[in-house]
Amino acid sequence: MANARSREPADKVDWDAVYADQLPRIYNYFRFRLGGGAEVEDLTARTFEKAWSARARYRRDLAGFSTWLFRIAQNVGIDYLRSRRPHAPLDAAVDLAAEITPELEAVRDSDLSRLGRLTARLPEREQELIALKYGAALNNREIARLTGLSESNVGTSLYRIVQTLRSQW
Repeated sequence: MANARSREPADKVDWDAVYADQLPRIYNYFRFRLGGGAEVEDLTARTFEKAWSARARYRRDLAGFSTWLFRIAQNVGIDYLRSRRPHAPLDAAVDLAAEITPELEAVRDSDLSRLGRLTARLPEREQELIALKYGAALNNREIARLTGLSESNVGTSLYRIVQTLRSQW
């Protein structure tokens, strides 16, 4: 009975609450992976559409809801990148709205452009870890569940990636 219960679909999930809670995280994940633009909004919407369509297949015994949703987002992103090879380099958060002076905005844009160029040189796996950590604001445990790496490996990898980026800065 417990096994059957754990395979129940996500029919009791408050989708409005999930959408409100997870939308910024999913959106930022795609912004870190792809930069700005309409495709980020499209991919975010596609992720929630796929989750809604697949809600009957969600199994609590295999993953937490957030992990399941991010796995869908990863797959949506992979499908998108495969469909448009070669893909543009990461251009994180260029269009962020902020109340800053034009000079500060120019410096920020230059820094983001530089970070995007440095990040684009990283292997795909490292780009994915950076996007999950800093774009989606996931913790190492959540990233480990999504990637199949150990939590320790995620932390070590992220530390080394950040050190590499700092040294190249």
